[in-house]
Amino acid sequence: QVHLVESGGGSVQAGGSLRLSCAASGYIYCMGWFRQAPGKEREWVASIISDSSTSYADSVKGRFTISKDNAKNTLYLQMSSLKPEDTAMYYCAASWLKCGILAEIYNYWGQGTQVTVSS
Repeated sequence: QVHLVESGGGSVQAGGSLRLSCAASGYIYCMGWFRQAPGKEREWVASIISDSSTSYADSVKGRFTISKDNAKNTLYLQMSSLKPEDTAMYYCAASWLKCGILAEIYNYWGQGTQVTVSS
């Protein structure tokens, strides 16, 4: 069983930065961040494989950085140049075997942390 606990959300003005964290327990092959805004579907943001290969959605490329501290088994999402359209609930997700942009690939999910960006 893998447990994921997110932290680091909050409110920030456009152009600001936030760092999300996700503490994990157990073996994980791939970890990712998803987000869901009110009235919209959950969308993939970024993912990282155990060999540190990373992938990003076009909407966040160049502004967000996903990383993982293997010693602490903690996933991070450094978000910079935030825009109002980044406002959403952000979820950490973990997969045993696969990695990708589809939510159904991921076996475990955190409870979510809210990010609100004001203009």
